[in-house]
Amino acid sequence: MRVYISIDMEGVAGVVHEEQTDPVDPRHAGEYNRFRRLMTAEANAAIEGALAAGARTILVNDSHWLMRNLLAEELHPAAELLSGGPKLRSMVEGVELGFDAALFIGYHARAGTPQAIIDHTYTSRVHAARLNGAPAGELAINAALAGAYGVPVAMVSGDQALAEEARELLGPAVETVIVKQAVGRFAARSVSPVVSCQRIRDGAASALGRSHAPLVLSSPIRLEVDFQLTQMADMAELVPGSRRIGGRTLEYVHEDYQEVFRAWRALYNLAGVE
Repeated sequence: MRVYISIDMEGVAGVVHEEQTDPVDPRHAGEYNRFRRLMTAEANAAIEGALAAGARTILVNDSHWLMRNLLAEELHPAAELLSGGPKLRSMVEGVELGFDAALFIGYHARAGTPQAIIDHTYTSRVHAARLNGAPAGELAINAALAGAYGVPVAMVSGDQALAEEARELLGPAVETVIVKQAVGRFAARSVSPVVSCQRIRDGAASALGRSHAPLVLSSPIRLEVDFQLTQMADMAELVPGSRRIGGRTLEYVHEDYQEVFRAWRALYNLAGVE
């Protein structure tokens, strides 16, 4: 069995604020370094669960911020680490190499979700995104790309809002591991790191013991992105094939989701150029 792991940081047990996940600002280095170690521990728990289910090949993609968070010297030796950026496929780089299932660890709910820790969709520049008219966050955007390569998402871990989003998107077969109950954007009731790792380990082993269907979107695929400011849409509109459909909103339509994903990355990155 070949298992792919994409790991973010906001959904890790104990994380409740952006300062705990910030690798850039030196003022937050102490907290960030604490929580990157907990992120690595949750990655290891997922690896151990995959091994228990019979995995022989495991790739872990560091998917948070600059994508250089996981402590390589502490990562389980059974897995390979994909880190750094930029990456063409970002949070799901490497999934195109062919895997039987994917695990999304430390994920979070989409932008605008109430009672969800650090809700956002890739960047604060995005107010909302939709795929074929349905609200889409990082989970949907990434699961659809995995699905385009025939890889189903078997398990997600994070808060209760992310779990609800996963069940709505992927159905009852997806394993949802809840490691904290968000009570606001920057507040949550969390289990201990030891308990979260046990839940992730057990959840991964259970999820990989049953079959899952890839998320495949019906074509043509329509991506809509609402930006926070009109000037962001002004810049994003430079993406070839995009169409302005509102003051802050652009759409991009294509038969191939791989091209839609490329457009998505270009849209939100250009939106940050002034």
